[in-house]
Amino acid sequence: MVEQQEASGDAVMTRIGQAIMLLHGGDREEARNRFGALWSELGADGDALHRCTLAHYMADTQDDPGDELAWDLRALTAAEGLRAAEGVGGAEAGGAGTGAAEGAGASDVPGGSEGADGGPAAEHPDIPAVRAFYPSLHLNLAADYLKLQRPESARIHLQRARAAAESLADDGYGGGVRAAIDRLELRMREQ
Repeated sequence: MVEQQEASGDAVMTRIGQAIMLLHGGDREEARNRFGALWSELGADGDALHRCTLAHYMADTQDDPGDELAWDLRALTAAEGLRAAEGVGGAEAGGAGTGAAEGAGASDVPGGSEGADGGPAAEHPDIPAVRAFYPSLHLNLAADYLKLQRPESARIHLQRARAAAESLADDGYGGGVRAAIDRLELRMREQ
């Protein structure tokens, strides 16, 4: 049964990946339709990494900046939900709702928690993947708030993106995210 659950989890990520390929190939409408169907299947209690990933990319299919913000907030809420369920980061991890949007310290690198024996608790296997998402999640939120003419909220999330990016590797992904943060910061200074 565990193998079946793992296979179905892999199948969901495969389907998310296929929709991402459609999005990157320029078929935003079909990507949006597939993401929407998957979101309905996952539901509010679906796997947090799946919900985070799906919402993160679903935001990119939106035409309305307010809708884009709503999906990016769903992605952040899913990421924070996983961290909160693990007891990682305590109150600084933020939480669902409005705290996740502007007031929570979600960019902090998760700290350890204690297991039942007083030693370090085992980290949920999705925590590293979610941790790698944080710079991009906050970068997208900063861009959303800038589009919606909310520069203070944009600055908050840009700062969180930069802080979270410190944990990224010096590889193509990390360099790309850091470059995007720099570009958005420059754009904000010019306004």
